Amino acid sequence: MKARHFLASRPGAVAFLLILACLAFHSEAGAANPVGFQPAKLREMDAAITNAIAAKRLPGAVLWVERSGQAYHQAYGLRAIEPRAEPMSEDTIFDAASLTKVVAGLPSVMLLVERGRLRLDATVQDYIPEFSGDGKDAITVRQLLTHTSGLRPDIDTRPPWQGADTAIRMACAEKLQAPPGTALRYSDINFFLLGEIAQRASGIKLEEFVAKEIYQPLKMHDTGFRPPREKLARIAPTELTDGVMLRGVVHDPTARFMGGVAGHAGLFTTASDLARYARMLLNGGDLEGVRIFQPATVALMTSVQTPEGIVARRGLGFDIDSGFSRPRGEKFPLGSYGHTGFTGTALWIDPFSKTFWILLSNRVHPDGKGNVLPLQFALGTLAAEAVENFDFSQVSGALRPRTNYFASVAKTNAVARTAPKPNPIVRPHPEVPGVLNGIDALVKRNFAPLKKKRIGLITNHTGMDRWRNPTIDLLHQAPEVELKALFSPEHGIRGALDEQVPNSVDEATGLPVYSLYPKTPKRAAGQSDREYQAAIMRSRQPALAQMAGLDALVFDIQDIGCRFYTYHATLGLCLEAAAEAKVKFIVLDRVNPINGVAVEGPLYHGDPLFIAFHSIPLRHGMTLGELARMFNAERGFHADLEVIPVEGWKRRDWFDATALPWRNPSPNMPTLTAAALYPGVGLHESALSVGRGTATPFERIGAPYIDDRLLAAELNKSGQPGVRFVPIRFTPTTSTFSNQVCGGAAIILTDRDRLNAVDVGIVIALTVQRLYPNDYALKKVAPLLRDEATLAAIKAGQPLAEIKAGWKKELAQFKKRRAPFLLYK
Repeated sequence: MKARHFLASRPGAVAFLLILACLAFHSEAGAANPVGFQPAKLREMDAAITNAIAAKRLPGAVLWVERSGQAYHQAYGLRAIEPRAEPMSEDTIFDAASLTKVVAGLPSVMLLVERGRLRLDATVQDYIPEFSGDGKDAITVRQLLTHTSGLRPDIDTRPPWQGADTAIRMACAEKLQAPPGTALRYSDINFFLLGEIAQRASGIKLEEFVAKEIYQPLKMHDTGFRPPREKLARIAPTELTDGVMLRGVVHDPTARFMGGVAGHAGLFTTASDLARYARMLLNGGDLEGVRIFQPATVALMTSVQTPEGIVARRGLGFDIDSGFSRPRGEKFPLGSYGHTGFTGTALWIDPFSKTFWILLSNRVHPDGKGNVLPLQFALGTLAAEAVENFDFSQVSGALRPRTNYFASVAKTNAVARTAPKPNPIVRPHPEVPGVLNGIDALVKRNFAPLKKKRIGLITNHTGMDRWRNPTIDLLHQAPEVELKALFSPEHGIRGALDEQVPNSVDEATGLPVYSLYPKTPKRAAGQSDREYQAAIMRSRQPALAQMAGLDALVFDIQDIGCRFYTYHATLGLCLEAAAEAKVKFIVLDRVNPINGVAVEGPLYHGDPLFIAFHSIPLRHGMTLGELARMFNAERGFHADLEVIPVEGWKRRDWFDATALPWRNPSPNMPTLTAAALYPGVGLHESALSVGRGTATPFERIGAPYIDDRLLAAELNKSGQPGVRFVPIRFTPTTSTFSNQVCGGAAIILTDRDRLNAVDVGIVIALTVQRLYPNDYALKKVAPLLRDEATLAAIKAGQPLAEIKAGWKKELAQFKKRRAPFLLYK
């Protein structure tokens, strides 16, 4: 009676017992061990999956491992938990998620290339004429396939919209995040554009084209978009969305809004169908006498096609060696290839040993909280270890390692048996002279300060080592380090946002991403300005619940040395939160790119703000590690703080003396010149156009009411050292005076060591105020300047020398204050 009541009142318990029953059935009914595999390793693969199911990382899965026609395949756990439990079966149909890219988007394009209907190096605009503007005209089909287009990861899905045409229009309106061909940024936009290109080039709908040309010839009978109702019972449901459990409807919101068919997502398939596709690729494009591709086409898709200057390596569509290469595991050679999908799917193919393995799961069922990323890495390793009579340490034709994406990289692929075994973390790169940032110094120490710790990482796209390996990936795979959570500052974890940052999941690691720049909270009734600002600041700190179970917070972000650049405020807020939670705080220090000698401008005096966190001048000449030491002492946080110092940097050094790669710290900070001018020119970004929405932000200023020749002449008369001003007319596409023709001045940096950037900003204010007192919104400079005396002096037209005299004493005091906290000479 008690047992009946327990089960009736706890549906989850029914599901759990059914899982155990399914696992027990699996262990009794396992498939015969195929020739060429070690049975013990196959059992370990079984155990890895069943343990992950028991840990509620996924409800169930289907595994397929095959070598030279000999296959091992099993079903595990449950197909569905809600609304009722259903056992998994090998013929379960799964939402393939991003496997769609390489099983639908990629093959449709490459078939058309073979037939002369498409050209890889033609521009996207050749096939989608409306795809233009902001440099997108130069993007090629090849760059879409290699994720080097410069487009961001996806279009917005809030508020919801409908229709494939809408998606294409939104893609055509996108702004580039990087020049085409210069950076790898995994993007769904790339592949739904490819799906559109295939449709236009073939004259046939994408779902009809791939069914006719690929799935039917290969006898992939359960593969396709928008599966029919009669197959619904075999489809694994995904996630509860808007009150409805998605089943047979694509999980990806962009593909769903597009109508369920897209080049990047929307495909449904089974493990046995996917195995036929993998078998065809391993056989050079032919399966059972049916040729889909020419061997040269398969070789093109599955060999490195990314530019040499990009460290991560991808083929056309397929991943080879990047932060997404988890399914390769520790053993499969560099040169094997595959892909993963957000719903919990993975495919990895090794042409050297003629092996492939597949995991299909619905890890997002029922609530989106499952995680199969560690499982993918473990299964990739075990799949290779299961292969009999193949030496993965000596693989002829394998690529040479050059990345640190996973701890195993340096010990795989063509390593001679007689050679000393390399440290699995230390980069497999030649020694290059130059500065080591904190992350490089940490790698050099084999992550010793983080050993045995559960950590949260506060970082963004600038968190990378000198070889451009993301800090996220390095720490995620570091030995004896458990990376548990990510925290994202303004501009997002990948640095692509100029708006509020939502909580999310990092696709490359599956880790939760907590926003440190959420939507600004609403002001409560009766709340004072001071109370409201304090509430905003609290919303931008890690919450106690988010830090639960962590031993340390690690901070790795590139700052630019200016008080109103917000990353140092994020540093201070996180340091304070760590102190309150009694969590160790570790700063991986980075150089100050505009040097650590120059100190300029008035100091801020007031409560901490996001654009003015502490009493420091506009240009402070400190690294974030040094600022952390100052904040900890002067604000009385008393946090357990450790700074991993930069090695080899001198205070007088600018960024280009370090031999470190530049990565835009934010979307509108593209160059070191922009960073050098920012402490002065940036003051005006609400009062004037400072070039946001042009190719040279912070290297120009202007407004519709300004006569460019007059302004440039007057600014040159001021005789500011290190700069000259050239008349210019321009039309910014974003921010202040967006889409309006502006007259103004281009700022030419002639001698940065003589530059006083804040002086330049003050002179611009004085000059525009004098020439256009009725038009210039001087009061809009106040929020970033944060000094009423200086603002009043500008309005009164006082000479620059008199204005600077007002800062002299407190600047001298600041230099004395900062001295105990400096780490570099």
